[in-house]
Amino acid sequence: MRSRVEDVTVDETVHETESGVRLRAGDAEVIIEPRQGCRIASLRIGGTEVLRQGERYGSFVMAPWCGRTRNGRFLNGGDLHQLPVNAGDHAIHGTVRGRPWRTARTDERSAAFYCDLTDPWPWPGRVTQVVELAEDGSGLTLTLGVETVENSFPAQVGWHPWFLRNLGRGGRDVTLDFTPAWQEERGADHIPTGRRIEPRPGPWDDCFGMPDGVDVTLTWPDELELKVTSRAEWVVVYDEQPEAVCVEPQTGPPNGLNTHPHLVTPIEPLEAGTVWTWRSLG
Repeated sequence: MRSRVEDVTVDETVHETESGVRLRAGDAEVIIEPRQGCRIASLRIGGTEVLRQGERYGSFVMAPWCGRTRNGRFLNGGDLHQLPVNAGDHAIHGTVRGRPWRTARTDERSAAFYCDLTDPWPWPGRVTQVVELAEDGSGLTLTLGVETVENSFPAQVGWHPWFLRNLGRGGRDVTLDFTPAWQEERGADHIPTGRRIEPRPGPWDDCFGMPDGVDVTLTWPDELELKVTSRAEWVVVYDEQPEAVCVEPQTGPPNGLNTHPHLVTPIEPLEAGTVWTWRSLG
């Protein structure tokens, strides 16, 4: 899958609405809310909602880092930087999920958005997201990019979708199927210790390594199968709430600004994508 950072050019004739951006193809419909962090507020397949509803939920973007950064501190070269702490002792999920984004372009089944990196992130830059429904409505492609205006900096990107545990049609709860190469051992502070262990059974709030790319299948028996794939090599799975389960492709593990950073330079942006495909089991 090719990232589309270079395609996100601004069309000044695009105007945003309070209701967000709506895409349709086949029997699928997506609503994106640029003013609320460019989150996917709704994904309806055959008329059935598959994402948990509410301002904190749907599927939001994590950038320019994913998960927790220990004590909000990270190094760029020899320089120590401090981020605002907003999750216990840590900084969590980046800076753009709560900020308004701009719509660069949109048509019936695709749209492109951007958000400029500003304080408290130490360097100016831009995060972009392209959302595209497959022509037949059988899948969704999400593409993220991080670019710098001038100076190089470390970064991560990822997605945090909240899939409904039960689709509310009288069927059974969702099951997860994936085969990670390892699990990141989680410390008491919810930060990986740096030790890789054999994958353990859930419930999970854990990061897993999939060096051949993320590949997770969610199945609502006799109703729907949805596959989440990505060339990214890490996925966080969170299933400790009764309402939803999260399958989060990301370019590094939690605290990755310190342990697995990608250096964004003027000639090399950070680019990542995920593809969700689905089929009815009814």
